[in-house]
Amino acid sequence: MAERVEISLREYFAQKSFKPGDPLPTELELAAALGVSRNVVREALSRFKMLGIVEAKKKSGMVISNPDIVGTFEKVMTPEIMDETTLQDLFELRLALEMGIADLLYIHKTEKDLDELEEIAAREMKEKDNNFRISNEIAFHSKLYEMTGNNTLKRFQSLLLPVFGYVIKLEKKKVISGKVTHQDLVKILRKGTVEDFKEGMLSHLQPHFDRVKTFKK
Repeated sequence: MAERVEISLREYFAQKSFKPGDPLPTELELAAALGVSRNVVREALSRFKMLGIVEAKKKSGMVISNPDIVGTFEKVMTPEIMDETTLQDLFELRLALEMGIADLLYIHKTEKDLDELEEIAAREMKEKDNNFRISNEIAFHSKLYEMTGNNTLKRFQSLLLPVFGYVIKLEKKKVISGKVTHQDLVKILRKGTVEDFKEGMLSHLQPHFDRVKTFKK
């Protein structure tokens, strides 16, 4: 019943054009509007509160909140208790994101950003220790997300970092890259086009895409 009321409440909020900060009717008023008991409405609102859809304010009671979407994901992101199919799905999501950030990179990139990327790429050429290379791989791709200027993307990248551990496990603790290196990607960002970068990123990630083809869900 509470789950059905959740759906009804979402529809009710949309029909009434509620926005973040707007106070909600009382539990009794909502119960009457939906034709259910006050206890069921209270349980549904409690779930909304956990999800960040509503919050309690002094003097205002319950109000519509601006939910922290990434924060909600953070609460359930525990790779150790996820099955392999879910981890693979998340890894594929990350591949899709990295193929799709090119346009934002070209809008927001600065010389300072490119210098930092180049420094990260140069470090991995000097250091042969695989643990260092793994951390450098993370640093390079994290910097790309930072350069997009999109806070949600940056937080989502951090959220997906544990999935990198899953990838390393598959690669038997080795970093596997395609024909296009991090240094090549920096050169493309400096002098190439958006399309050049998309092609370069595809080549860089190609070993991972090849593995996707062999994974059976």
